[in-house]
Amino acid sequence: MIEIIGPLVHATAGTTATPAADASAAKPAPLQKQLIERLQQAILTGRLPAGSLLPSSRLLATEMGVSRNTVVIAYEHLAAVGYVFADRKGTRVSTLSSPAARGTPRAPSAAPEIAYASRVSQFEATRTHTENLYALTPGTPALDRFPLAAWRRALERAMERALPLALGYGTPAGEPALRDAIAAHLRVARGVRCDGAQIVITEGAQEALNLCVHLLSNPGDVAWAEDPGYRGAKAAFNLGDLSTVPIPVDSEGMDVPAAAWRAHPPKLIYTSPAHQYPTGAVLSVARRLELIAQARRCGAWIIEDDYDGEFRHTGEPIASMQGLVDDAPVLYVGSFSKTMFPALRIGFVVLPRAIAEQAAVALQEMLRGGHRLEQLALAHFIEGGEFGRHLGRMRRLYRERQQALRDALAEHFVSLFTARFASHVTSHAGLHAAPPQILGGDCGMHLTLRLPAWLCDRTLVERAHAEGLNPRALSGFALRASGETNGIVIGYGNTPAEQLAPAIRVLAALAREIEGEAVAGEPREASRSVGKSAAGGALKSRVKAGAEAKPKARTATTQRP
Repeated sequence: MIEIIGPLVHATAGTTATPAADASAAKPAPLQKQLIERLQQAILTGRLPAGSLLPSSRLLATEMGVSRNTVVIAYEHLAAVGYVFADRKGTRVSTLSSPAARGTPRAPSAAPEIAYASRVSQFEATRTHTENLYALTPGTPALDRFPLAAWRRALERAMERALPLALGYGTPAGEPALRDAIAAHLRVARGVRCDGAQIVITEGAQEALNLCVHLLSNPGDVAWAEDPGYRGAKAAFNLGDLSTVPIPVDSEGMDVPAAAWRAHPPKLIYTSPAHQYPTGAVLSVARRLELIAQARRCGAWIIEDDYDGEFRHTGEPIASMQGLVDDAPVLYVGSFSKTMFPALRIGFVVLPRAIAEQAAVALQEMLRGGHRLEQLALAHFIEGGEFGRHLGRMRRLYRERQQALRDALAEHFVSLFTARFASHVTSHAGLHAAPPQILGGDCGMHLTLRLPAWLCDRTLVERAHAEGLNPRALSGFALRASGETNGIVIGYGNTPAEQLAPAIRVLAALAREIEGEAVAGEPREASRSVGKSAAGGALKSRVKAGAEAKPKARTATTQRP
């Protein structure tokens, strides 16, 4: 048998002296595990054909230099899995479906083609995890300003009061304490009409969107989505096999054509009225009321995503659409990824009361209560006032950073390219386009810069990545490509104010480089390094994300421990 399965590797006294770095390579697996794996491989590859009689446990133990118990346990394991079976003559190899195990030579074949669901082909790669650490990343908050000491105290309090019961499954809809705390906050801060019984805790806003789709639509139903808009909404509709109809967005938010209600009556309507992502538009009251009225007429449900609604920089916070009228057909979705930190993975959806009551049984089967300690800690964080104080600090910080970004764009980008725009219009007929334009700014953690048509947003973004910057291409948010969706979405949440001007200078230098290529008609290879460009690789160190830079002095309550 040893010539078939090979000798086992025995541990030696010197093994324990092996340095830690090489311990995994130097220390052999237990003899029992080695014997099981060797016999399995010999059976699967046909070296031990079906029907072969294995040696007795005593003989194999002597041959392999192990105890008889080791062999007995190995045989029992193989029998339990189905590799061998026992008869009156001893232990034999079972007949398996593997060609090699049956003794049939396996002809070489190409890798099998995987038949994915059709919905999988509708997704495309748009970002990587590493890029989220770069400066100018939209949607990433100032993680270095999060009050970790206060959060640690909230977690410790939750553990002291709830363990060990909180280690088990919780209520599928989420911890009652957190649902009540969120309801109280939403009633005051966002004008949402709700109580804790209407709230379902989810793993981020994306799961909340998926839940809305699963509860209220069937495959083939029509769903409306803002265009350009949040890719997560499109992903949720794709997973539900819905037919997505893009609805254009202008300065007043979602602009629904009158004919769309007749041509494509929706079952679901996704909108972000407080701060449209990525254009930053605010849905006007007139359009909100019209959307609610028309949704009622055709039996549609509105999914209101309160994206960045907590970070209002001018005037009073804009109240939710859900609380605008009684019994509005609105499901209000939110999360703590921006107001707290993304890794928390806690979101929620406020269901209309009728849905919350009628879907209770379905929710019990669809959801499993988890993250209980984090939910209990967040409830205490909100009730104790830490959440409100943190929001106040972040509003002031983001207001300062947004102004710094506006100033930098005006100085290094908008004024320069607006002046150049006239020469393009008069000298280059093929480059006609509107000058750069800053969109949004009343809320949130990003600004959108609309670019002239000759300056391709995807090319600019690709080259910016090579310089350690991570703005996003506006065209990547579009369901239908058009000249109106050529631009860049620039985040300032994770980038200190003093680093914004150097970063925008880099973007402006790259844009001038692309402009020169457009005029000359000789575009550079997209994969070529931009390290020798006017921007220069030396600027990379000046535009790192805020998490890697030293923040400005701040009060002790906001410092990271």
